[in-house]
Amino acid sequence: MTSLDAPGTAIVTGASSGIGWEYAARLAGRGWGLVLVARRAERLDILAKEALKEGAAGVETLVADLGSPEDLSRVVERASGDDVDLVINNAGINGYGTFAEVNPDLLTRVVSVNVVALTALTRAAVPGMLARGRGAVVNVASLLAFAGDLRPDPLPRRAVYAGTKGYAVTFTRTLAAELAGTPVRVQVVCPGLTATEFHLGAGDTPVSGERRVHDEGGMPAADVVTASLAGLEAGEVVCVPGLTDAEAVARLAEAELNLRSGSGGRMAPRYSHGE
Repeated sequence: MTSLDAPGTAIVTGASSGIGWEYAARLAGRGWGLVLVARRAERLDILAKEALKEGAAGVETLVADLGSPEDLSRVVERASGDDVDLVINNAGINGYGTFAEVNPDLLTRVVSVNVVALTALTRAAVPGMLARGRGAVVNVASLLAFAGDLRPDPLPRRAVYAGTKGYAVTFTRTLAAELAGTPVRVQVVCPGLTATEFHLGAGDTPVSGERRVHDEGGMPAADVVTASLAGLEAGEVVCVPGLTDAEAVARLAEAELNLRSGSGGRMAPRYSHGE
């Protein structure tokens, strides 16, 4: 089992801003080696210099667009390296907008970055982690994964984005159950509104200029990372940084168990009217 205080090499995607930047900075301070992945080379160069000053054992930068199969292939190859003990799948784009009006190419890109890349990088890293007897994967989702039928305004128009984050939650929880009893841990962190630049663009192109925070505010990205890393060391599979009721996740699992009682061989009586 990987201890955050026994550093190895960590891959952080979406490292050029917000939550990804904070993960990189925090791990650097603990002496981890870093592989920083993002689209913005200038931002990565700045972060790399800061990380080395903070104590990172070494820093590599991979300028890559995870929505590009060619770029993703390069990052997947690195994630399969025998030195990788931690993968932070933080990269994500929102593609917000009315479903019937959003450009279909943008929606495809949301799925590619938020689902395909996350899955591919996890798959690349986990076999080696199991073989070496240590490792962890953190997938960054969103509380919008649980937004379901809540209407837009004030929430964004988010059908595909929320669906991809729902995938991240279910994928992580199911994988955690599969890996139970092994030295490899997985976590999904589900922040609410976070003070980053995430809402300054839809994700089709990177936000330009220096790092900044959108006007909506929210929890500081540093607090999201603090909660995630503390939860990872405590064995939390689902980390909701702002949730004070720690039993809420257990109640969700209980509700799901009740739903799965519908897997029997007989149709529920309410559907049989008129026969």
